[in-house]
Amino acid sequence: MHAVEVRDHIMIAHSFKGAVFGPAQALHGATFVVDAAFLADTLDDNGIVIDIGRAHEVLKEILGPLNYKNLDEVPAFKGRNTTTEVLTRHIHDGLAEAARGGRLGRKANELKAIKVTISESHVARAWYEAPIG
Repeated sequence: MHAVEVRDHIMIAHSFKGAVFGPAQALHGATFVVDAAFLADTLDDNGIVIDIGRAHEVLKEILGPLNYKNLDEVPAFKGRNTTTEVLTRHIHDGLAEAARGGRLGRKANELKAIKVTISESHVARAWYEAPIG
């Protein structure tokens, strides 16, 4: 399995509903490191999984509307807890849409999966991995 991974970060604010979240029910801020990995069984005729530059541009586009925002006020997340797990899926879905649209320099059906990892700190992270579909 071959993989290419790009990284960026976002600074956000949010709060959670539910006693399970304890003090995180109050509005708080976070800086998340976001890694997006693109997996393929083979390299293409150019010797790549995908174009790294294009992948980084697309990741920045997806993260842009979230950066320096209170996620409680972002329409895409209305009524939802913006947990790290929810955010990984949101970012994955945007990347998968870009892949299906041919924006990564390779046909989507030639990619095996995309994995999005968000690191909340140096000791905690979550990820979502799935085929592009």
